[in-house]
Amino acid sequence: MKTPNLMYLPFARRITLLTWSKWCVLVLPMLVVLIQYGVRSSLFLVGLISATAFVALQAWEASLRRQFIRESRFPPVLFTKLREAYPQLSRSDADLVLRGLRQFFLAHLRSNRKFVAMPSKLADEAWHAFILHTRAYDDWCKAAFGKLMHHTPAEVLGKDPKRNDGLRRTWYWACKEESINPRDPSRLPLLFALDTKFSVPGGFRYVPDCREIDRQSGSDAYCGTSFSSDSSDGGACGDADGFGGCEAGGGGDAGGDGGSCGGGCGGGD
Repeated sequence: MKTPNLMYLPFARRITLLTWSKWCVLVLPMLVVLIQYGVRSSLFLVGLISATAFVALQAWEASLRRQFIRESRFPPVLFTKLREAYPQLSRSDADLVLRGLRQFFLAHLRSNRKFVAMPSKLADEAWHAFILHTRAYDDWCKAAFGKLMHHTPAEVLGKDPKRNDGLRRTWYWACKEESINPRDPSRLPLLFALDTKFSVPGGFRYVPDCREIDRQSGSDAYCGTSFSSDSSDGGACGDADGFGGCEAGGGGDAGGDGGSCGGGCGGGD
């Protein structure tokens, strides 16, 4: 059971080293100055230099964690379990699903580890299979986020403002990962397109623009633009450039149904 952990050991060591280093450069120089000299004017200068070094190392650590999420190998059993659950997937299809899962993990990291919600049943299946390998998943999460990321079910915009905010954060950062304008998307990011692409029974189907739903009477698709800050459930108070965070700050009716495009926006499948 220890073998999978070795797949990302070099990354984990570098991240741990950076985590400890940033605190050392913040605290140790000031302690040395106080103990040796006790000169407060020098302490201010040393503190300023230490704080600058701390911020630089923190940015480096965040960059390394993003690189780890994008490049680290997942346990091979994830491919097996995913294809057992969805036999229509080829090996390359399963790889695409795991790329979508990486997008979800990046959204969690880039939102400063705030709550993010899973918008794809396919990616959720892969995530769940990963979690079942407890030790490997725990080690992976510590390298990626510094702590365990707990599982939440896949869902769409509904009446729970916290989960709506989680979906908005996921949407925002998934779009940013693919250089898509989250307010006016011309296409869907991979994570939001997976269930439709592979025709998953009971999956969540999205289209980029709410106007498409108006032109498709009776469609069960959800629309990307409903994640915008113009949404009627108070999206404008979001923490990610207007996406997410409304449950904490107010602004609009945070308990709304998340829909600016009619029946295509609210509820689960």
